[in-house]
Formats: sequence, C-alpha cells, structure tokens
Amino acid sequence: MSESVEIVVDGERLRVSAGMTLAAALVDAGVVAFRISTSGTPRAPICGMGSCFECRVTVNGRPQQRSCLIPCTEGMIVETASGRSS
Repeated sequence: MSESVEIVVDGERLRVSAGMTLAAALVDAGVVAFRISTSGTPRAPICGMGSCFECRVTVNGRPQQRSCLIPCTEGMIVETASGRSS
C-alpha cells in the first residue's frame, strides 16, 4: 500500500496517495468544476500536463495554480469553483 496524505478540498478532508497530482486526486474525489470561465462555464482538466490551464485552483491561499503539476502533500488546502458560492 502506498503512503497517503490528508488534503482539504473545499473544506472536506480527503486521504489521497502521496505524490499523486492534485488534479488526479480532485477528479478521483468527483470534483467536476475546478474553475469557472469568464463566460460562466465550469472548467476541468483537459491536457493533464500544464498546457491548457483549465485545472487552475487555489492552493494554500495561492490562486491560479495548475493542479496537474502539483503533487499532493500533507495538509494542502485547496479551493475549487465547486466549493465557491460566487
């Protein structure tokens, strides 16, 4: 069994595999809207390698982070469009 870490996504604690990309962990957790486009459309990862910028989320208070390039680490706090009221 691989080592796991706890992250907090939109206020919910999740246990995920250490080193798994944040985008993969979010998809696995059922997150469907990582961000909202300027036209109001929910967006989610397309490329999985940092080219498309559709997987941007707020990580530890830092907005616009490409979740497909960030490995999950213990205590990471993540905010997605799914968890926001605006």
